[in-house]
Order: sequence, then C-alpha cells, then structure tokens
Amino acid sequence: MNIKYFIFITIEFLLIAGLVSGADKKDFIKKEKTVFQTSAQWKQATDIRSDVAIVYDTSDRPGMTFEQRVQSWRDHGYTVHFMTGIAWGEYQDYFNGKWDGINHLGEGQVTQKGDTIWHDKGVPYIVPSDSFIKYMQEKHIRRVIDAGINAIYLEEPEFWARSGYSSAFKNEWQKYYGFPWRAQHESPENTYLSNKLKYHLYYDALNKEFTYAKEYGKSKGMNVRCYVATHSLVNYSSWQIVSPEASLASLPCVDGYIAQVWTGTSRTPTYYSGKIKERVFENAFLEYGSMESMTEPTGRKLFFLTDPIEDRPRDWTDYKKNYQATFSAELLYPKIANYEVMPWPDRIYEGLYRTSVNSHKKEHIPRFYSTQMQVMVNSLNQMPKSDNTVNGSSGIGVLMSNSLMFQRFPTHHDYEDPQLSNFYGQVLPLLKRGVPVKTVHIENVYFPETWINLHILIMSYSNMKPTDASEHDYIAKWVKKGGVLVYCGRDNDPFQTVQEWWNTKGNSFKSPSEDLFLKLGLSNPVKDGEYEFGKGKVYVMRRDPKEFVLEPDQDGTFINIIKSLYEHEPINGNLEFKNNFYLNRGPYKIIAVMDENKDQTPYILKGLFIDLFDPKIPVLTEKQVLPGEQAYLFDIEKVKDKGKPQVLATAARVSAEKFNKHKYSFIARSPINTTNVMRILLPSKVMKVTITDANGIELERTLFSWDKTSNTCFLSFENYPEGVHVTLFW
Repeated sequence: MNIKYFIFITIEFLLIAGLVSGADKKDFIKKEKTVFQTSAQWKQATDIRSDVAIVYDTSDRPGMTFEQRVQSWRDHGYTVHFMTGIAWGEYQDYFNGKWDGINHLGEGQVTQKGDTIWHDKGVPYIVPSDSFIKYMQEKHIRRVIDAGINAIYLEEPEFWARSGYSSAFKNEWQKYYGFPWRAQHESPENTYLSNKLKYHLYYDALNKEFTYAKEYGKSKGMNVRCYVATHSLVNYSSWQIVSPEASLASLPCVDGYIAQVWTGTSRTPTYYSGKIKERVFENAFLEYGSMESMTEPTGRKLFFLTDPIEDRPRDWTDYKKNYQATFSAELLYPKIANYEVMPWPDRIYEGLYRTSVNSHKKEHIPRFYSTQMQVMVNSLNQMPKSDNTVNGSSGIGVLMSNSLMFQRFPTHHDYEDPQLSNFYGQVLPLLKRGVPVKTVHIENVYFPETWINLHILIMSYSNMKPTDASEHDYIAKWVKKGGVLVYCGRDNDPFQTVQEWWNTKGNSFKSPSEDLFLKLGLSNPVKDGEYEFGKGKVYVMRRDPKEFVLEPDQDGTFINIIKSLYEHEPINGNLEFKNNFYLNRGPYKIIAVMDENKDQTPYILKGLFIDLFDPKIPVLTEKQVLPGEQAYLFDIEKVKDKGKPQVLATAARVSAEKFNKHKYSFIARSPINTTNVMRILLPSKVMKVTITDANGIELERTLFSWDKTSNTCFLSFENYPEGVHVTLFW
C-alpha cells in the first residue's frame, strides 16, 4: 500500500474516532456538521472554515490536477468530500467520444420539437444509459476513491418532464415496458408511463453508481458513504422535473441527502387568495419540510442547504432579504442540525452583482453583508438539535407523493393546475394563518414514525396518484385508530383513468380514491360530508384544492372544516390562528411573521438578545418583527455558565480557546477581505485587549467596546485565514 495513502486513511480513521486534535491552522476537523461545495482549490478568499469542503468534479485544471485540488483543502485542515452531477457535468469526453470512441451526444434529453435540453455547452441533460453509468464508475468514482475520499454526493438526478423523445429514451422504454415507445403528449396514460420511466432511470442509475462506490471502496479498505443532493419534491413538481426523491431512501446504498433549497427555488411564484407572487419564506418552509418528512422515518442523514445569493443575477439587497427568509425557514426544523452553509463560495466572495435593483453598477459582496452572512454561517457550527417545536397548533399534515411530478406536463383535456396550486391550496391557507403544517410522504406510510403526533391528514388525488394499493391499508388503519382524514378532490382530472393498479388486475375503480373509501368503510360514490370510521373520521370535500387559492377569499370553508375537526372528537384540540412562527433552539431564537394575514401586528420579544441579522451584532432588550420579516437572535439569558468566558456570536470560526482566572485567548479564522465582528461574554469588564496576526504583529483598524448590561465585549477587526490571535484581560 502507498505510504501516503496509508497515512491519510489512518488520519481519517482517527478523525472519525475523535482521537486527533490540535490548535494551529492544520487542526483536523472531527465532525461533519457543516459543509460547503466548491470547484476550486483552497484560496484565502474562500476559507470559510466549515467542517467539510466538498470538492466538485474530477477535472484537471491548468497547472493543477484533481488530486492537487483535493490536497489543497486537506493541507488547510479540511475533511474533503466529493460531489458531481448525475444528470450532467464536465463529461465532454463521454459525449464527444474520447472516452470509448463512440459519440454519445444523442443520449441527451430531447423535447417533442426535437430540441436537446442543454445544461451547458456540449453537455446535455443525459438519459442515463448503461454506458453512461459505466463511464461514471470507471472515470470518476474510481478516481475519487483512489484519492482517499470516503464520501460521495451525486447531485440533481433530473429528467425534464417536457423531454422523452430521444432515441436513447425510446430504447430505454422498450427495455423497461417491453413494448414500443409512445409519445407522451398523445394521452395522459402515455405521460404517466413516460414519467414513471424517467423516475426509474435515475433510481436505477444512482443505485448502480452508489453500489459500485461502496464495493470499490470496500476493496480498498474504505467505508464509502453516498449521498444524493437534490431539490425538494415541492420544487421539482413545480418546475416540472422528474426525480427519484423519496424512493431512494429505500436503497441500502444511500446514506442521506442534501436538501437543495435556496432563494432560487423558493422564490417560485405561487397563488394565494387570487394573487400570484413570490412567497419565499413560506415556500422555503414547505420545501425544507418535505425533505424532512421524506427522510425522517428512515433515519438517513440530512443536510439543509441555503445560499447567500442564487444562480440568477440580482442585486445585493435582494439576496440579503431572501437569504434571511430561507435561513429562518431551515432553522424552524429543530431535528435537523447538519448544514451545507453555502454552495460556490467563489461566486459569493469573488463575483460581481448589482448594487441595487435599478442600477447597472456591480460590486463584490458588501462588507455589511459578508459580515452578517459569516455570523449566520458560523452560528450553524453550534446549532443544536432540539426537542422544542414551532409555536402553534401541531399535528396537521398534507399528503405528498413522488407522483406529484408525473402529472405536471403536458396538459391534457384542458385540465390545468397552475403553479402547482392543487398542492399549495392545501398548505398555504393554514401556513398563512400561523399553523405549522407538515407534509407527509405516502411512500413512508409503512413506517410507524410517520404517524406519530399526526392528528389530521389532508390529501387529494387531483395532482398525484398512489403508487400501490397497500398505501391505502395504512391510511385506513391510522383513521380507524383515531386519525382524521380530509379528502379534497373532484377526481375528474385526466390522470384518474390511466392504466394503473386501481383499474387493472381485477380492480375496476374509476379513481384511486374509490379503493381508499372502500377501505374506510364508505360506499361509492362518496359525496361531500363527514363520516365515521372506527375511532376516527373522514371528511370529503368535492372540490379540488386549487379552488381554495386561485380566486380571492375562497379558502374559508376549507379552513372552517379543518378547525371544526381539530376542535371536536377525537382530537379535542384548539386550532390557533396567528401571524407568526417562533422557535427556541438552545440559545437561538427564530421568528417569522406572516404577511397576507388579517393580523398585521408585529411580533414583540423582550429579554437580552444579540441580533444575528445585524452585522453590528448589537445587544437588544426588545425586538419587533414586522409582517413579512424574520429575526434571528441569540438569547444571552440562556447561557448556562455565565462565569465562563466565551464567544457568543462571531463572523469567524474560533479555535484554540484558553482561559484562566483573568485571561481568555483564542484564534479566529475567516476569509480574507472580510470583516470580523464578535460579541464575547466575560466574567467582568475587560481591561485590556491584544489582537495580532499569525506573526504576532498587532492589527490596525480594530474596534472595541464594552456593554455593561450584557457583560459582553464587542470586537471588530479584519479577518485572516492564517488566524487572528485575540487575548482579553480583566
């Protein structure tokens, strides 16, 4: 065995075991709580000090190989993981025939018009054939594992719903179904079959890639972990993309997910009360929620991602506002405490974006925003899991299925579902009234954990279909034990009659709901009204959920029914309507106030807080949060040991802490060309502060102040990746 490889693997083992420690800039990170992804080598400008650097793609660069890129991050103390696309990537050598002598450009995803859907020049979105899977294994996965990397992320397994017309896809159709290809635009059934195949192809591809990775890693004495980085089911359904999503959790080769949620996905316009507009916080809350509900019963690891900017060019003010919205939404899920703190730090720190919405002037990230962002990012390194819950009436869920992605394109028989309104019609009327509605994946009904603390389940087959009859058995069993089911739907969309389990192999139901109602003890046809089943109830509303949001003030009946069911047998609860969401996570407080609510009063919180959305991190005794805004606070009164000196908030990562009776010292690291702010709790008023660089030279342009109310010292100075040494005396 190569001695360098042996040493690296030994260190990796010690890291996992927690047996390696140190205080200098080559400290080995012992945990994998915070990560970021980058296609570049280590640079001073992007040394953000998260636990893991996920190096992207295996391509060599001028003067630097892939292995050298990886090593550049290891040399600065990072654990290194790997990521690349599974539907696209730097795979020109595959498409142009350099890999195997065969040109594969014809394997791209193609629309009805014959247009290839391109991700980049020379790189189409791929139909994952056996040859492509083999190429990924031999050209990329082997090289990654040979470089000593033991965690692989394949991202965005995406098949566009509007595609499905290429020769490659037609060949896969014949192999999968055993009969010739059918054009999806010709019938709802063809559309359903086409999208089921797209779903299967990436399920199969990921299974083969990850199984290979684990087996090859095992042959080299490595335990390779495999993750899928994916948008949420909410987003893919809205954007008309098909992806395996929840079904991947059933694969033993999948260790977890990254929930790719950020401003770019969450700003997708939605309808509510007849208005279509961006509702970034609400959408983000639902996207993160769908990823949590997809993963939670399986016990797989889940990282939440958010991005301080986004793919589309906007201005810095827009980025800041929406980053706060998505960041607040991710923190409102207290059971998730692993984060991808940002993708592509190079474009965040080194990119040029507009200074205002109406300006053509561009500049690098403003200092006020980079400081605020780094305070937020560094807080995630300490963000605890919590058993606390978001304030409000809990236990209301909305059923989702992967088949939400199957009906989005094209339109048949003039049945429209604009902006996924049959989904949003079930959730936004509750969310806007301050009810922390959950989503429930029908693929997870088999797990007992899915049903814990669920009182009301809202569902519709207007925009999705059950994939297996046994799913209804579990729903009926839950109702019989005391659950309350609300079914909304006219059952007249064109996909009700596709050839599926409910109308084949001895079944002759006109719609899948007929099978469900029969198992709930109801006689078809079932009309509007309330029915009892065992200890539970069923309420049927013969309206499609989109009708609650496409026109103004059409959700009242729906809301009144939910409220009545929640407040009577068998639940006997109190359905609280309000305009806010609030959560405590250790010392952190997260607040979001809804707009488009009759209650327009601000949320007022009193205490002793550090405002983490303010780059000056001021100490407040009162915080007001207006409708449409969010807040992120550190509660100083929640600090357990106030006699212990400690950094409460910072725009840098702190290490090498030492303290005695009258002195506290540490090293702070963050990217160059950024400003650090810190608020430090001390036993008594500070008398002297020394701030030096790694060479012991005292820094210029430092700020210092003392806050008597909180017993905290405020410091500010320029960041350096090599480390700034701080010592405080009192």
